[in-house]
Amino acid sequence: MRFRRVAKRITWSIGATLLLLTVLLYGVLPPVLDRRDGTPRPSGPLPQSAILPGSVVPTTRFLERPDGRIAYDDSGGAEPLVICVPSLGDLRQEYRLLTPQLVAAGFRVVTTDLRGHGESSARWPDYSAAAVGSDLVALAQELGAGPAFVIGTSMAAGAAVWAATEAPALIAGQVLIGAFVRDYPVGYESSFAGDLLIDALFAGPWDAPAWSLYYQSLYPSTPPADLARYRGALKANLREPGRFDALNAMLAAAKSDIEPRLRLVRGPSLIIMGTSDPDFADPAGEARWIAAQLGSAPVLVNGVGHYPHAERPDEVGAVIVEFLRRVS
Repeated sequence: MRFRRVAKRITWSIGATLLLLTVLLYGVLPPVLDRRDGTPRPSGPLPQSAILPGSVVPTTRFLERPDGRIAYDDSGGAEPLVICVPSLGDLRQEYRLLTPQLVAAGFRVVTTDLRGHGESSARWPDYSAAAVGSDLVALAQELGAGPAFVIGTSMAAGAAVWAATEAPALIAGQVLIGAFVRDYPVGYESSFAGDLLIDALFAGPWDAPAWSLYYQSLYPSTPPADLARYRGALKANLREPGRFDALNAMLAAAKSDIEPRLRLVRGPSLIIMGTSDPDFADPAGEARWIAAQLGSAPVLVNGVGHYPHAERPDEVGAVIVEFLRRVS
C-alpha cells in the first residue's frame, strides 16, 4: 500500500510538472516572444498593410490552379515582363523597394505570393520548388506577354530554375537572390539536435513570433526603415490558419531535383548573394558554385544578409536593372 501511495504521489508530481510546463509553453512563451519581437500590429487589410506608406495599394489578382489559387499584382504596361517570386515565409511585398525601380526603368512587374502565403490559398498538396515552378509557368502562360524574366529569392530561385528548364520558351532569363537550389550545400552540417530545435521553434502557438525574430536576423547590416512594421504584417499573415503549415512544408521540401537542372538552363542568369547571409555556411562560395553551374559570375554584396535587394535597394536595384536591360 505504501508503495502505491508513493507511486501515486510521484505520478501526480510528474503530471503537475508537465501541466505547468504546458501552461508556460503555451500560455506564457507566445506573449513573451511577441513582446521580445516588438513589432507593431498591422493597420489596414493584410497583407497590403506591408507596403510602403504613401504607395498605391495594388489590386490583387488571382491565378486559378487545380488545387487552389495564386495571388499576384501587376504594374501593367508593355513588355518586357518581370515576375518576382518571394522567399518562403514571406509576402510578395518583399519586393516593395525593388518594384518601383523596375517600373521606372520601363518593365512590367508582376509580384506573386507563394502557395500557402500572403493572399494565395493556404492549403496545397505540394509545396516543393517544382510545384512553385509550375505555378510560375502557369502565370507566364496566363499573362501572355511573351517570355518573362524571373526574379526569385531563396527557395523561389529553385522554382525559377525549374520553370526555365521546363518551359524555356516562356522564361527569358532569371535573377537568383540568396538561392537555395540544392540540399545542404557543401560545408553545411545539420545536427539532429539542431533540427529538433528548429522543429520546436516553428511549431506551436509561438511559431509566428519566433519566425519574425528569425526573419529580423536575415538583415544583419542595413535593414529597411519599415522592417518592424513589415514584420508585424508578415507575422499576422502567418497566424492565419494553414499558413505556418505551408511554411514548414516548404522548409522540409527537398531541392535535390533542382540541382541537376542548373546545367540545363539556357537563358541568361544573374546570381546575387549577401556575403553575410546567415542561411549559408559560406555564402560567397555557394554563390560562386551556382554561378559556375549556370556559366555566369556572381554579384556579392558585402556585409548584407538574405535580402540584398531590401538592405541595399539602390545598389542592388541598379545591378538588376542593368542586367535586365542588357539581356532583354
